[in-house]
Amino acid sequence: MATLPQPPMPVVWRSETKPHKFCPGCGHPLVLKALGESIEELGIQDKTVFGCDIGCSLLAWDFFNLDTVQAHHGRVTPVIVGLHRANPRLVGIAYMGDGGGYAIGSQHLVNAATRNEKIMVLLVNNTLYAMTGGQMAPTTLPKQKTETSPYGREPETTGKPTLGPEMIRAIAPDSAYVARGTVSRLPQLKRFIKKGLENVVSGKGFAFIEALSLCPTNWRTNAEETWKFLEQDMHGYFPVGELAPEKGEE
Repeated sequence: MATLPQPPMPVVWRSETKPHKFCPGCGHPLVLKALGESIEELGIQDKTVFGCDIGCSLLAWDFFNLDTVQAHHGRVTPVIVGLHRANPRLVGIAYMGDGGGYAIGSQHLVNAATRNEKIMVLLVNNTLYAMTGGQMAPTTLPKQKTETSPYGREPETTGKPTLGPEMIRAIAPDSAYVARGTVSRLPQLKRFIKKGLENVVSGKGFAFIEALSLCPTNWRTNAEETWKFLEQDMHGYFPVGELAPEKGEE
């Protein structure tokens, strides 16, 4: 019996780096899978620059067969902005966690959105600082226990969790694309990422996608508890979907 030819490996992947380096159950590989497939389907890998932040996201620095740069913590957004301004042909992607985007890098994220920089920011939200041991982050939920909030986060003293896409939608121009997806709805998340890339490629402007993700290592949850925390607690606080520009009064 003749053997059917095997399809070539998509050029966006680097097979020699598999398996990935993330913890078991981590949501980053799912987000990166959706991103890689979107880049492949759009055929833009030859002009894409992938920038990753310090944190768990840095483990993606050799994940793709793309021009890649790693920046200091919180600084990947301005690095990608600079690369795109130097060469507007490039499709710049800034990949980071919630700490890199909403804490130390928040000023860069806000300013890039305000200026409608033609890059895409993809931010992974797992509600804590994962690589450094599970400390409280800007997205830690009320009453959620972490290494630095052992009795649960108290919004009265530490503030409410950051609603990043809502913040960006409020300050970015109407032409910006803003959405929040989740790894539990991967086809939808991929669609959001692809639309964000198309917004950048077409020259319309900035794109920001937050991806709700998993961290069973630091949540200290089993499989059932992990998905429950994502789909009930996180989805309940962070609404999933595209954020349309707010319409003012006529």
